[in-house]
Amino acid sequence: MSKLDEKVGQYIDDLKTKVGEDNPDVDLLRKLAQSMGPSIYNADAETVAASSKSEVETVKNNFVMKKLGVTDGEKADEAIDQVMEKYGKSNRNKYRVVIYYLLTKHFGKESMYK
Repeated sequence: MSKLDEKVGQYIDDLKTKVGEDNPDVDLLRKLAQSMGPSIYNADAETVAASSKSEVETVKNNFVMKKLGVTDGEKADEAIDQVMEKYGKSNRNKYRVVIYYLLTKHFGKESMYK
């Protein structure tokens, strides 16, 4: 099993156990993980500290607005709040790929990774 497969397995497990998604889109998860390059192998870079305003702003600006093309900052903030709530506010380790996956699905932008 490759390192990428191991990471995707962790993300699938998180989606099933922490988010409650029974049948995650494995292809989308894999493509998101690949698009992030080596950062998924760095313990600090692969997670998002939801309690850090600057990290949440980075997710908003660099992923939701730039990558997904969402121009409404208020909608972006609402979506991020919903995703963090769904992932579990008390869950300290929130994988960036899982957050990006949930945001991509929230905005219906899966076709960008197909």
